[in-house]
Amino acid sequence: VTIPNSVTSIGSHAFENSGLTSVTIPDSVTSIGDGVFSGSHSLNSIEASSGNTYYISENGVLFNKNKTALLAFPAGRGGHYTIPESVTSIVSYAFGGCSNLTSVTIPDSVTSIGNWAFVGCSALVSVTIPDSVTFIGDGSFAACRSLASVTIPDSITSIGIQTFYGCSSLTSVTIPDSVTSIGDRAFIFCRGLTSVTIPESVTSIGREAFRDCSSLTSVTIPDSVTSIGELAFSGTKLTEVTIPNPN
Repeated sequence: VTIPNSVTSIGSHAFENSGLTSVTIPDSVTSIGDGVFSGSHSLNSIEASSGNTYYISENGVLFNKNKTALLAFPAGRGGHYTIPESVTSIVSYAFGGCSNLTSVTIPDSVTSIGNWAFVGCSALVSVTIPDSVTFIGDGSFAACRSLASVTIPDSITSIGIQTFYGCSSLTSVTIPDSVTSIGDRAFIFCRGLTSVTIPESVTSIGREAFRDCSSLTSVTIPDSVTSIGELAFSGTKLTEVTIPNPN
């Protein structure tokens, strides 16, 4: 597709799941929404024209002009990718549907990972989130079916809605002492999850948080927890649960 110079804005998900193989953002574009190219599995390069004052591309990856925000990674690319150290934020859907991406290095410069940033990265095996990250958005790693290990840093205070939805290869997870809440459906359908340690800092476990984690056999709920949502542990193999003292 050739985007004409008359276009100034590209809306969210405009070319989602398309058959594009390459695209160039013209000089005229000043606004690009989230997930514009998410799930376009033939796309290997996203270029910004040299005269564009809002966007820049490097090795086919799209950034804002000063390269502090990673906006879109071409979903047709695979293997390993190292995010540049200038980047402070990974925006929503930036890696959406990158089904051939196996690993990614997130530098210490990154402070936020947007909603659904890595959704559908089904070949992603492991990810280390640096201590610099203070925000992980809803659904950030949803449907990452090959994700076997993840490091959640002490800088995170909440695990959002559907953050690890459908990460069926995830066998164990350690939630740091900084986390105070586990969101709705945070680990739903993590069918390989056998154990989870919930720290004393957590006060709430959301609705369906561990639903259909069909291999989950043990969990310790600390006294700090004051609310457990509906169906939070439905479909698990728990044989014994100790409910904390309400006092």
